[in-house]
Amino acid sequence: MIDLTPNPIPRAEMSQSAIAAGTPPRWAFARAGLLAAGLTLGFDQALKLWLLFGYQLENRGLVTLTPFLDLVLAWNRGISYGLFQQDGELGRWVLIAIKLGAAIGLTVWLSRAGSRLTAVALGLIIGGALGNAIDRIAYGAVADFVLLHITTATWEFRWYVFNLADAAIVAGVVGLLYESLFPPRAAKAP
Repeated sequence: MIDLTPNPIPRAEMSQSAIAAGTPPRWAFARAGLLAAGLTLGFDQALKLWLLFGYQLENRGLVTLTPFLDLVLAWNRGISYGLFQQDGELGRWVLIAIKLGAAIGLTVWLSRAGSRLTAVALGLIIGGALGNAIDRIAYGAVADFVLLHITTATWEFRWYVFNLADAAIVAGVVGLLYESLFPPRAAKAP
């Protein structure tokens, strides 16, 4: 029988203990990562479309949701934290190429992921990068809309304005850092 699943580890190459323990082949991890990327991209774009064209956030200005969370539309023509702002077409397309190149490189890494956490973390980063790249292609800038802040009588702190794709990228990086700092322990042989 021919196995049509992508990049399965041939049963002959799996250790007998892995087969006995029911360890999933690596492609199972890649599927989890691709699902995470697809869901991240889908939710990010759906939310942005609704906020831009359904809710019309641009016409509403600052919308207070809680004492520490507001919605406000900000067009980011740069990268994280508004660095490297690009007003020209060349800069815009360079940033798009960097995002797409990163997504391709991360997808290669995803195809070789050795754990579900790595795969899902990479999927979150890929989905977020693609979501922001789509914005840059469609609008010339990335639509950011979440503003976290703390305001007291004597002090105010405002975080940068971000979107769901940015949050997914941060969550993915946290997942990769966690797994690199606290790697899963190998099962002890009986």
